[in-house]
Amino acid sequence: MSTRVRSFSKINLGLRVGPPQVGTGFHALRTCYQTLAACDFITVSAKAASTTKITLAANHPGVPRTETGDAEKNTAYRLVALALESLGVTAEVHIELDKRMPVQGGLGAGSANAAAALIALERELGQSLSWDDRLRLAADVGSDVPMFLVGGTMLGVNRGEEVYPLPDLPETPCVLAIPDVGVSTKLAFEAIDEEYARAAGARGQGSGRRAQKAGSAAAQDLEIPRETASAGSAEASPEPWALEPGPLTPSPPVDKLERLSHALAGAFAYPGRLEPGLSGIVGEADDLAENPLLTLVRTGIENDFEEVAFSMHPSLRTVKRELAGSGPEAAIFAGLSGSGSALFGLYASEDDALRAQQRVQASGTKAVVTKTLSRHGYWHTMFAE
Repeated sequence: MSTRVRSFSKINLGLRVGPPQVGTGFHALRTCYQTLAACDFITVSAKAASTTKITLAANHPGVPRTETGDAEKNTAYRLVALALESLGVTAEVHIELDKRMPVQGGLGAGSANAAAALIALERELGQSLSWDDRLRLAADVGSDVPMFLVGGTMLGVNRGEEVYPLPDLPETPCVLAIPDVGVSTKLAFEAIDEEYARAAGARGQGSGRRAQKAGSAAAQDLEIPRETASAGSAEASPEPWALEPGPLTPSPPVDKLERLSHALAGAFAYPGRLEPGLSGIVGEADDLAENPLLTLVRTGIENDFEEVAFSMHPSLRTVKRELAGSGPEAAIFAGLSGSGSALFGLYASEDDALRAQQRVQASGTKAVVTKTLSRHGYWHTMFAE
């Protein structure tokens, strides 16, 4: 016997990246995750044995697997191994990955595979991890893995591994554009690191010039925190978020993470046709408030990886324009998912989505029509039986 499950994909509705943290190099993130119906398929078989043996097969040449001797690098393999150890179970386990989503696409496919393999393993064994152990082990394997143990619309914070359910967005037609090129997440983060370093250097130079003029009043006159300027000195101290963190890590001057959090809070705070007026009294709103997605888009959500990915692969900018369209059939929102290279568009109707698919395919880029998946839909269609 075996268990076959759908390994669903995700998109990011806005993604803000904080500066690298001293000591760890990790970045604090804010994002709104949204699961989609587009998926891989994972099949797991497991039986009790005196010693644990895990094998993994895949239909994609770029996936680490037993055949190529690097299966231990696969997120699905790693999470299954950790789960068996945590459960105190020894078993022979075989994992079969039917890959239909792109590798390095920004759609969370590898992370989703890990979560799906865990869910299938639990059914095969007839045992389950505690909720706390599930999320802890998932976060150890990858920052995106925990979100696939929740599903639907979610807030992702910290490194993205800390997830909180949000009210589900209405089911919405979606088109995924899947270019032939891939974007390395590692290189994308390195490019963002360079931007932070340049910005910090520019601020430091400007602070030094103004500090020479301002003398002992520098810390009061500069538009930076007091502790970043040395009074009467031509050199500014390092930015506070580039110092070793204390009990509370200071925030950069422009807190993009906080702004996205505020946008999400506002978009989901008032369901239906209600939103607060200037008086604070809740009343009727315009049509944009009927759908939290429209309200969120109105706030100007952005993905910090877009310019990085577009500079690496300029053709991606053209694909985004084709997804966005124009006029009455234009996308509600179009953007890059994760660090790319996949892009997506969300549409008011299936007809608009089909026309967007045709535009993208006409330029030679693969495009798939799918839809957003609520938390209920996610869990009730997980098992492919």
